[in-house]
Amino acid sequence: MHSWGVLLGNLAPGLFQTFASLEVASVNIPVAIFIWVMIYPMMIQVDFSSIKDIGKKPKGLFLTLVINWLIKPFTMAALGWLFFRVFFADLVDPETATEYIAGMILLGVAPCTAMVFVWSHLTKGDANYTLVQVAVNNLVMIFAFCSHRRPVAWRE
Repeated sequence: MHSWGVLLGNLAPGLFQTFASLEVASVNIPVAIFIWVMIYPMMIQVDFSSIKDIGKKPKGLFLTLVINWLIKPFTMAALGWLFFRVFFADLVDPETATEYIAGMILLGVAPCTAMVFVWSHLTKGDANYTLVQVAVNNLVMIFAFCSHRRPVAWRE
């Protein structure tokens, strides 16, 4: 399947450059549309009135937070170090390697929300529970990565 993408990219590079340029606020519109198409089947299964009952089963939320924030960042850092400081140390300059390792850590704690929904749907998971797990993880990401950047007026 990947060869089709490479072939089309070589045959019609202008088309793909046009798609890449369709952005609003640094968000690619075709990608945003296709993500919604991907998660729509699961989102229509969500019973928003039952979300309030999810707190009765905290084990899954706790497990998600422990894995995403206490295990995955360290395993991704270790993998990043192994690949960019050991295996490919001669191919990647140290500053770029550090950036790649940071990127791997972020990918570890921030699984693609759309794919979480898709995999939950494909495994016949609980759509309501998945929605809450993703929302909680996203809230942690917002506070962990964005809240430290206060507007200039707030700085002391």
